[in-house]
Amino acid sequence: MRGALRHPSLVLGLTASGLFAVLALVSLVWTPYAIADIDIGRRFLGPSLNHWFGTDNLGRDMVSLIMSGTLTSFVVAALAVGIGAGVGVPLGLAAAAWGGVVEWAVLRLSDFVFAFPAIIVAILITTLFGPSAINAILAIGIFNIPVFARVARGGALSIKTLDFVAAARLAGLGNWAIAFRHLLPNIASLIIVQGTIQLSLGILAEAGLSYIGLGTQPPATSLGLLLRDAQSLFLLHPSLSLVPGLAIVIIVVALNLAGDGLRDAIDPRLKQQGGTGVAS
Repeated sequence: MRGALRHPSLVLGLTASGLFAVLALVSLVWTPYAIADIDIGRRFLGPSLNHWFGTDNLGRDMVSLIMSGTLTSFVVAALAVGIGAGVGVPLGLAAAAWGGVVEWAVLRLSDFVFAFPAIIVAILITTLFGPSAINAILAIGIFNIPVFARVARGGALSIKTLDFVAAARLAGLGNWAIAFRHLLPNIASLIIVQGTIQLSLGILAEAGLSYIGLGTQPPATSLGLLLRDAQSLFLLHPSLSLVPGLAIVIIVVALNLAGDGLRDAIDPRLKQQGGTGVAS
């Protein structure tokens, strides 16, 4: 742990993203003002002691909206990453452990999913079931599956040929037992690093989907939804767009810094390879 803290990008990334995560969790039990409180008489107020970032076009406190919106963005991204890892990692392990037809099928499935960006999947799901945060989670999660599958496969293939895996096979362990007892623990660091990076991309994707009306819907709020609501007022009240926009930028950059720092702390050789071990 002490060695990990020697990486400035890791410390900076964890500190900044951790601060936003704490604010998001605090919003579960407290915000300076209720986000449902609408007061037209106090709309478009500038920054003050009562409203640090001012108020929006409905008179709602921007700090409260940012806290609540950050929570939604984190939850959507985290659940999407959970779906991607929960399905993709077993697929990647299966591809590495069995090879042959199984590996070919996993790679072709990955290629098929990559051919349809998350926005296309979101439009399809929205057409069938309507726009919502749940559908945004599904769209982003589906796109994450091949990412984790390829990371898990690439990491597992690099370990599969080692002596302790051969010894486990000689001891009578089957492919699944070897995959989860020996391969998975040794690629856990790769999965964690990739999960951090995908979390940042998930927050960015959620913001984009909400901005175009395919993600979180009112009365809930998210950082992307705040941007969408403020777009028509940018010239008159630019802070309404700049505050959530800067929040998205800081969170995404912080998580990427944390992922890069974590990668370098766990295995400095990955930095020289310029990647996270993804194999095609």
